[in-house]
Amino acid sequence: MDIQLIALFVAPLTALLAIGYGYYLTRQVLKEEEGSPKLQAIAKAIREGAMTYIKKQFRVVIPIMLVLSVLINFTLGTGTAVAFVLGGVGSALIGFFGMWIAVRANVRTANNAQYGLNPALKIAFGAGTVNGMLVVGLGLFGVSLIYMWAYFSYIAQGADLVAKHATDVLVGYGFGAALLTLFMRVVASMILGGAMFGLKGVVFPLLARAAAIVTSILGTFFVKAKNEKENPLLPLIRGFIISAISAMVIFMALAIFLLNEPRAGFAAVAGIISMLVILFLTKYYTGPGEKPVMQIATASKTGAGTTIISGIAIGMEATFFNILIVTATIFVGYWFLGFYGISLAGMGMLATTGIIMSLDTFGPISDNAQGMVQMANVPGKAAAVTESLDAVGNTTKALTKGFAVGSAAVAASSLFATYFEVTGLKSIDIANPKVFAGLLIGTGLPYLFGSRLIGSVGKAAFEVVQEVRRQFKEIKGIMEGKTLPDYSKAVAIVTAAAQRELIIPAIIVVGAPVLVGFLGAESLGGFLAGVVVSGLALALYMCTAGGAWDNAKKYIEDGNYGGKGSDTHKAAVVGDTVGDPLKDTAGPALNPMMKIVQIVALLIAPFVIAVIGK
Repeated sequence: MDIQLIALFVAPLTALLAIGYGYYLTRQVLKEEEGSPKLQAIAKAIREGAMTYIKKQFRVVIPIMLVLSVLINFTLGTGTAVAFVLGGVGSALIGFFGMWIAVRANVRTANNAQYGLNPALKIAFGAGTVNGMLVVGLGLFGVSLIYMWAYFSYIAQGADLVAKHATDVLVGYGFGAALLTLFMRVVASMILGGAMFGLKGVVFPLLARAAAIVTSILGTFFVKAKNEKENPLLPLIRGFIISAISAMVIFMALAIFLLNEPRAGFAAVAGIISMLVILFLTKYYTGPGEKPVMQIATASKTGAGTTIISGIAIGMEATFFNILIVTATIFVGYWFLGFYGISLAGMGMLATTGIIMSLDTFGPISDNAQGMVQMANVPGKAAAVTESLDAVGNTTKALTKGFAVGSAAVAASSLFATYFEVTGLKSIDIANPKVFAGLLIGTGLPYLFGSRLIGSVGKAAFEVVQEVRRQFKEIKGIMEGKTLPDYSKAVAIVTAAAQRELIIPAIIVVGAPVLVGFLGAESLGGFLAGVVVSGLALALYMCTAGGAWDNAKKYIEDGNYGGKGSDTHKAAVVGDTVGDPLKDTAGPALNPMMKIVQIVALLIAPFVIAVIGK
């Protein structure tokens, strides 16, 4: 059996393994007790609100996806349209079931926290891993289905046609997935691999992704605290490093024995090493007790103004060093194997996507658990355990967003090569006023996009605060804990605000490259460069500053500099309030925004060249 047929079956079977492992972990999480009636009542309110929110969001998103699929069908073909829908459905399933397990794990994490660190860590990380397995499993399964379709449809006409049709349709899959924020790094590497190595170049990232699922699963077995006093971040890092090292070994083996090209393995390994460097850099700038976080906490002693100034400075500094890492990754990847090497480096940066997404979901679960412990007065070690988990969760959220944004920037460099190939351009001249205009518009787009999201958070927060004040005045017994608030009102406000603000950012992201395309292919190329450079820097800044502000507040809440209720604490709360929409909304959203802009440009590139020209 040749390597193509092996990939044909190994990749989807590995994807199913990931989904099966996620199902097993779900069963394990649901076996745990939810705790006291008060804890269960709080959990029920959160669960109902969260599921109502996501269902209403789908009612807005689904019609948009259907309209776009019809447009793609008539302009780019049925295959691309079907792939677009497939990517969107996969991402929707991940979003729904990720939320479903998270709002069931938070209460169990809170309850288990009274028994110690490991019982709580097991639930929070286990539920996070469910989401991680869904991301890598459904993502790879969708790509595998497209590859199988191309193989059986075109193999009789030659391997080159299989590679061409698979990679053409994958652009549509990536668009649908990115539109609903599914991590998709295999799109770019399969496209460029097909151009350089033929069908083997398409198979390599497919098998590498399958291997990465296995290494991610392996890493999860090592996420266990050695004792109750160990920093919860350390077992998470252990699992992460084991997964990364295992991926390095497998990537090198595939490069040598499949492609007969060790440089492909070196490029992917360079991405993994970059990922590890980003891990420790993010830990330094946002980790509990680290020097930058302490600086913000100290600055809070003199008021909210100095808190904000200190956080801004630290976020900016961290952004510079993260950009140096991304830049080095791009250069090393290109040095090894040109643009294909860059795409493989980007793939390597997310070789442990399973664990990365586990850490990403771990953050909100631990955050919820801490709040529930406080509201339900859970006894024992619960308060201390959940506070430590939540502090670590702030770091993991900054870490995972840094990975996502950094890898998106690296992948964008390889997508430039694909864009140039499709348009026939060899280079673009930024001294050309039209190109420079595109560059400036692209640079400004992330700021417009981010402003819409931050503004929507501010509006929703204002409305929720007004509603909370109304309930405190009109509903007797809430402050004394005798009566439950009307949670549905707050959920309705947040949902309506999200839906109200969802449409315009989506139109901006999809419409901007189309409008710039009317200036010509070179202008559109400049626009893409501006989006990536600006979006990368802005997202890194937002995620890092937000995480640092949050953990500075937690350091003060642990009893330092006056503790809770002190003037220092009040200043730190202001910093955390500013940081929340940056690290939880606008910063993370810039990652899919960059991907969508790139993919839309690829989709319209043939039209731009044919109708508008260079």
